[in-house]
Amino acid sequence: MESKRSAQKTTARTASEAGWHVSRYNISARVPGTKMVAIANLYRGTCAEYTPIETYLLSVLDDIDEHHPIIERFAKRGVICNFDERAALEVMGRGACASPHAVGLTICPTMGCNFDCPYCFEDHRAGMMSQAVQDDVVALAKRMLETSGCANLHITWFGGEPLLACDIIESLSARLIALTDERDGNYHASIVTNGYLLTQDVAEMLGRCKVESAQITIDGMGSTHDATRRLANGGPTFDCITSNLRNLRLPFKVDIRHNVHEGNRSEMDALEAFIGELARESGNKLHYYCAPVTTSTTAEERGVQVGLLCGGDGSEVGIRLEASRFSVGRGHYCGSHSIWAVGIDEKGNLQKCWEAVDKPSISFGTARDWDPADPLATASKPDNLTMYLNTACPIPDEECRECVWLPTCVGGCPHKRLFYGRDCIAFKNDPEQYVLALHARIGEEKHDDEA
Repeated sequence: MESKRSAQKTTARTASEAGWHVSRYNISARVPGTKMVAIANLYRGTCAEYTPIETYLLSVLDDIDEHHPIIERFAKRGVICNFDERAALEVMGRGACASPHAVGLTICPTMGCNFDCPYCFEDHRAGMMSQAVQDDVVALAKRMLETSGCANLHITWFGGEPLLACDIIESLSARLIALTDERDGNYHASIVTNGYLLTQDVAEMLGRCKVESAQITIDGMGSTHDATRRLANGGPTFDCITSNLRNLRLPFKVDIRHNVHEGNRSEMDALEAFIGELARESGNKLHYYCAPVTTSTTAEERGVQVGLLCGGDGSEVGIRLEASRFSVGRGHYCGSHSIWAVGIDEKGNLQKCWEAVDKPSISFGTARDWDPADPLATASKPDNLTMYLNTACPIPDEECRECVWLPTCVGGCPHKRLFYGRDCIAFKNDPEQYVLALHARIGEEKHDDEA
């Protein structure tokens, strides 16, 4: 009996000896008015409350027994782990480049626009996508589906203002839907529009074209919106857009984006409440979210300035935005890091970012010539393709690699990193407020191991 006890004693291990360690991607904050601590794990995408004894056990993790019941709870939420999370993010980043879950095309049937917004990052130009370029787009989609071995196609209609080219949207949609039907795949479409040209006929056409969601920007209430979201001739747009949202029966959900700057940040709560009431009145699926307005070379060249929200000035807005889309950590930022996602302008030029679709100078090829089966040899400017792909994890920036925010920001916007410099999240130095925002959104999870 004594020898058996001795054997058990010698084989017992601490959590540290068993390979467990505290996650490098935990951030925390004391919950106001309580003794509880909210801990968010950015790699696993969890946020939960912990008691004083639980936080103590986390602090002495190296010394507790590997079979202590708290180990399973901590591990399930990701606050401890037994692997290298950063190495895992880097693998995800490499995998994102070739991941064939879906082919994604951002299509601009025109770069023309009926609005003249001072902070717009685009230099608009007249002209519509020709029939020849439309044929090239369909042929490119087919090549990408065949080469990837994927049957699923995701389309984003963009511009310019895409509703200036409804006939092109309708014609191309039918052909692209047919491509996925031939492969028994799934077709999903969305649209980024200013909403001014929406009519019931247009909405129903978009529904037939399998558009499932739209993004429409409203910059505040009434005249505040009209100061920045104005027609090319200077006319107001608020009443028309909100009337469309109220009176039309929309067969798709609408994300209402509030581009927040110093001139309208005080109206965030009022606009969110207004959108909620508009949704109740109309029965349409409307969802408000806010995003800070940051610098734009095109806007600066126009000599037009709005009160930009950069750095700490945008932390409140950034926290609200990021808390609303909190998710599992990833190794890539956006479609710029995937070979299977491209943007196409009205002339057939290909881009890796929709913030660059108006800039042929940094196009990497054309819809007519580019073949993903041999992506570099068929690119007219391969460097314009590889420079975006190479901003994914592992990020060539030691400060980013060491940063606790890496699973959330993944090095920030690739386009901004390449052309403006690293774009750190506004609340980088205020993790407590971010955790409390997550805690308020997700709610207390005292009795459930799933946060």
